[in-house]
Amino acid sequence: MKIHPNDLFLEEFLLAMSPEYRMLVLHLCRCTSCRRRVRRLLTEPPAPAAQRLARVLLGSQSWNGHEQTSAQEPPFEALGFALAKERAEAPGLFVELTSHESEQRTLLLENSNRFHTWGLYELLVERSLESAIRNPAYAEDLGFLALKVSEQLDTSCYGEEVIEDLRARSWAHIGNARRIRSDLHGAEEAFQLAYGHLQSGTQEPLERALFLDLRASLRKDQRKFGEAFSLLQRAVALFLEIGQQHRAGKSLVSMSTVHEQEGHPEEGIPLLYQALELLDAEQEPRMLLCARHNLIFCLSETERFVEAQSLYRQTRELYREFPERWVQNRRKWVRGKIARGLGQTHHAEVLFLAARDGFIAEGVPYDTALVSLEIASLYAEQGRLAELKRLAEEMLPIFTSRQIHREAMAAVAFFLHAAEAEQVSVGLVSSVADFLRRAQHDPEQRFQPPA
Repeated sequence: MKIHPNDLFLEEFLLAMSPEYRMLVLHLCRCTSCRRRVRRLLTEPPAPAAQRLARVLLGSQSWNGHEQTSAQEPPFEALGFALAKERAEAPGLFVELTSHESEQRTLLLENSNRFHTWGLYELLVERSLESAIRNPAYAEDLGFLALKVSEQLDTSCYGEEVIEDLRARSWAHIGNARRIRSDLHGAEEAFQLAYGHLQSGTQEPLERALFLDLRASLRKDQRKFGEAFSLLQRAVALFLEIGQQHRAGKSLVSMSTVHEQEGHPEEGIPLLYQALELLDAEQEPRMLLCARHNLIFCLSETERFVEAQSLYRQTRELYREFPERWVQNRRKWVRGKIARGLGQTHHAEVLFLAARDGFIAEGVPYDTALVSLEIASLYAEQGRLAELKRLAEEMLPIFTSRQIHREAMAAVAFFLHAAEAEQVSVGLVSSVADFLRRAQHDPEQRFQPPA
């Protein structure tokens, strides 16, 4: 539409909607993130699976061995409308289905055709991945629910191979949720099942790339860094091959994380710069912030403080878009690292203390310990032994109140004893911090007290 619609047209448009759709429009008026997603959906051409779905909804039977009912394929606009219709109905079905207990959900799926739709199947798979970080148990439940929906879909309409693709995604998301819950054995089993379904699917490069990207996260948590890096390289190549630059950028961010967990943050820097060229800020501003923050952190870790400060200044507005406590605590931490590197020790101390208090409130012991050790290093450098001793005494109860593995506790206890004996040096603090960084991702690490 090249001109703005008049008030009468808008009024008729709204009156023609159901109350649920009017609430959706109201939400879109207020939510920047959802408006970005809608723009993306309006401009992206339907995928092959979506086109097949659209023909189902339009009443055409020109695939899977059926005779054509029309000499012409449905036009692009009709395909897009049919897909939008099915997706628009999916959230209501999702809410209705998930409001019931497990047994009742199964009965509904078996006895009501309303839930036998591609739109609901697709939405359950997407929500499974979206929920993984916040609530991995719920994400796993959604993955299994998606698999139950897939059993009810009409394969003669949707196509068995396309359904298999999303079964592969469902199992991969279940595996990812188990990984986040530290059930690495269960995650491995889920990814094996995902791979089997993927082999029976369409062999679309996008599906293979998504699988490789998620499986790499499991390999990283298993400390199989070489395999994780190789899987991500293949995922990036596939994403770029099919024009999925944003997804390729996300995989590059993951590749840099592999280097960081290996203890080589400098090797992740060029990958992060490359990722920033590919990431779409409109599509996923949070991922853009993640990439920039990680790059600022890696630059400060490798003592490239001027470069880190320049990028931090460019990122300040983006940080403000995400006022969540965990984002702002990490912003203060990295800003403190830059300040210290540039000789602004008082400013660094203020920022480190603010970040530490924030981490304590969040209940994240490893980050609390690491930023506390940043403060301890500062105190040791300045000979402030009484304050250093008090800081060490405050660290131990934070760790003992959490389920922290024995070796990490040993490292914190060693630091406490050294502080009590007034034997803390910058080098000792650095050794303990390096161990805690490794132990955070690998409970099998063994603490060796520095000389």
